[in-house]
Amino acid sequence: MRINLTRRALFVMTLALGVTSAMRSPAARAQDLDQIFAQHNVASTMSIDHTAWADILKAYNISYTDKINRFAYGKVSQSDRAKLEAYLKALQAVKVTGLSRDEQFAFWANLYNALTIKVILDHYPVASIRDITFGLFSFGPWSKKFVTVEGRELSLDDIEHKILRKVYKDARVHYAVNCASIGCPNLALKPFTGASLNAMLDEGARAYVNHPRGVSVAADGSVKASSIYNWFSTDFGNNDKEILGHMIKYAAPALKAKLEAAKDIDSYDYDWAINDAK
Repeated sequence: MRINLTRRALFVMTLALGVTSAMRSPAARAQDLDQIFAQHNVASTMSIDHTAWADILKAYNISYTDKINRFAYGKVSQSDRAKLEAYLKALQAVKVTGLSRDEQFAFWANLYNALTIKVILDHYPVASIRDITFGLFSFGPWSKKFVTVEGRELSLDDIEHKILRKVYKDARVHYAVNCASIGCPNLALKPFTGASLNAMLDEGARAYVNHPRGVSVAADGSVKASSIYNWFSTDFGNNDKEILGHMIKYAAPALKAKLEAAKDIDSYDYDWAINDAK
């Protein structure tokens, strides 16, 4: 049975329900962000300058022979840390609702990824992002409010689940955001832009689906997939057949043939080890 959860533990979510019972419901707050940041300017030709982020990715995001990108957290210079801070500050000054939809998507994906890198750097060395906590019932850093965009304080969860997933309703979101873990889709080697968005999302989907950490088929035909396809199953389809159909869309010929012969997904796995280039 598939469960559609965020990356935090279920018990944390259960506790949160009690804490927020006297407040506005999480659904209502999520809907607010959805409505606010769904606003966009169809006629906008504005593009955001992601040069600083491009420089950081070029310097420290390394593509390994196993086709997993790893980030050299331990080698980031103080000047580049300052550059990352300045980039994040600049993004928070952007009126994102004035951008086109593709430019907005690129904005949110880059913000999420750059912010995740900063969180890791602030706590490095660390074996897993899940080890970074901000309270007794915290499980990872995803619920902490780190940035403010158009007057709204936002967490990584807000950006991914309440904005990107809800506004764009595109399964390829999961290939765009990186949670600093080996099991996650690769951190892109260059920033997303409005102009390159769809090509980069498709590229990310193909890279993940065709890598064993994304999906693999054993000799007996059993399918093992990343837990991402379990945690966020409804983003990819209403059942295993539809999720397999999503994978087939991006699979190389040999894998495609195996997936077409499969009836369901037999198991899930995920590696939470940090994506560190040591």
